[in-house]
Amino acid sequence: MLETLFIRLGCKAHDPIQWLIWSNQENEVIASGDLNHASDLSHLTEKAAQRKVVGFIPASEIALKRLKVPGKSARAITAAAPYMLEDELAQDVESLFFAYANLAKDQDENNCFAAAVDREQLKRWLLWLEDADIKCKILIPDVLALPFNKSVSEGPWSAVTLNNQILLRQGPWQALVVEANVWALINHQWANKVEVASDTEDQDDSETASDELAPLPTTSINAYAELPDSPGITINAMPEELPLVLLAQHVDLKFFNLLQGEFQVKDKRSANYSNWLWVASIAGIALVMNVALKGAELIKLNNQNAAIETEIIKVYKDTFPETKRVRISTIKSQLNRKLSEVGGSASQADFLTMLNNVQPAFSEVTALKPESMKYDAKRSELRIQAISKDYQSFEKLKVGLEKQSLNVNQGAQNNLGDQVSGSFVITSKGSR
Repeated sequence: MLETLFIRLGCKAHDPIQWLIWSNQENEVIASGDLNHASDLSHLTEKAAQRKVVGFIPASEIALKRLKVPGKSARAITAAAPYMLEDELAQDVESLFFAYANLAKDQDENNCFAAAVDREQLKRWLLWLEDADIKCKILIPDVLALPFNKSVSEGPWSAVTLNNQILLRQGPWQALVVEANVWALINHQWANKVEVASDTEDQDDSETASDELAPLPTTSINAYAELPDSPGITINAMPEELPLVLLAQHVDLKFFNLLQGEFQVKDKRSANYSNWLWVASIAGIALVMNVALKGAELIKLNNQNAAIETEIIKVYKDTFPETKRVRISTIKSQLNRKLSEVGGSASQADFLTMLNNVQPAFSEVTALKPESMKYDAKRSELRIQAISKDYQSFEKLKVGLEKQSLNVNQGAQNNLGDQVSGSFVITSKGSR
C-alpha cells in the first residue's frame, strides 16, 4: 500500500490517542490528529479501510529484556526465557505474554531478546481496535521506532517527548521511558553516579564500585524535542518533529512485531475472494458432473460398440457358416478375402456398391434365395443364380431391382420339382 495509518494507543481507555497517515511514496504526512480516548477510534475506521495500519503502544507497559539462555534451538530458548526472568518481573510469568526479536548475539553474548507485556493489557488494545473495525496486524513498542546509532557502546541515545513521557533509545534492544516530571531527579542521580565513578577510578576496589553504579548513563543524547540541560550529559538538539512523524520515519516494520504466536493476526478472506471461491466451487462441481456425464456416455458408447461388434460377427457367421472362429480385429481382412474370392481381382468397392443397391429388392422378395453370386469387374455386372417356389418371385425381384436404377437381364427359369431356378445379370445404369 502507498499509505500507512499509524496509531499510538494509550495505556488506559481514557488516555489520548495520536494518529498519522504517512505517504510511503512521498515520505510526507498526509493527515494527523488526536483522539480523546479509545472509544473515538471509530473515527479512524474509514481511514484504516484502504490503508496498512501500524499500532504503537507505550513502552512503559513493556519490559524489554536481554538474556543469555543456554540452548541451541530457538524453541528451547524461548521456552526457558520467561522462567529466567521470574525474579526480575513484577508479575507472574503466567500472566505475561512474551514476544521475541530475531537478533544476533550482542557484544555481551546475549542470545535472547524478549518483550514481556501483561496479557490482559494486550487483549484490551486489540479489543479497542476490533470494536472500531480497524484491522491492525502490527503492534510495536513506541520506543523501538526511535532512531539509534548502530555503534551501541559509543553512539548517543535518541530521545523524544510523547504524552508527558520521555522516550530514550540506546540501541536495538536498549531503551528507557522516563516520566517528564521526574526527568530532573533522574538527571541528578545520573550526575551523582558519574561523579562517584570518576572519584573511584583510582581505587583498588573499582570493580565493586562499578557494579554498584552500573550501568552508567550515556554522555550524549540526540534530542528531537526540547530537554532540560543535564549535568554531565550533552544534549544535542536535533530538528524537532512531531513524535509520531519521527516514529513513522524511522520504524522498521520487519524488526519486531508484538503480535506473535496466539496473538498473530491471520488474514481473513475478503468478500471478493469468497465470491471467487464460490464460483470456483461451482465450476469444479460442473466439471465433475461433466466428466461423470461424459464417462456415462462413453460407457454407453462402449456398450453400443460391443453390441455392434457382436452383430457384425453374427452376420458374418450367418453369411459364411463354414467359418468357425471370427475376431472383430481380423474380420475386415477375412471379408476382403471372401470378396476377392467372389470378384477375383476386381474392384471391391464397386462390388460392395452393387451389393448395397440390390439388397433392398431382395429384402422385399423374401421367397427368393440367392444360391451363387459372381461379380465381373471388367463388365461391372453382377450375376446371381437364385431359387424360389414360383415364377412370380423372379418377376417381383426384377421390378424391385429396376426401382433401384439397375439394369436387369433375366435368364431362363427352370422347374426343379417343387422349386424354380433362374438367373439375373445386373448392371448399373450407364455402365453400358
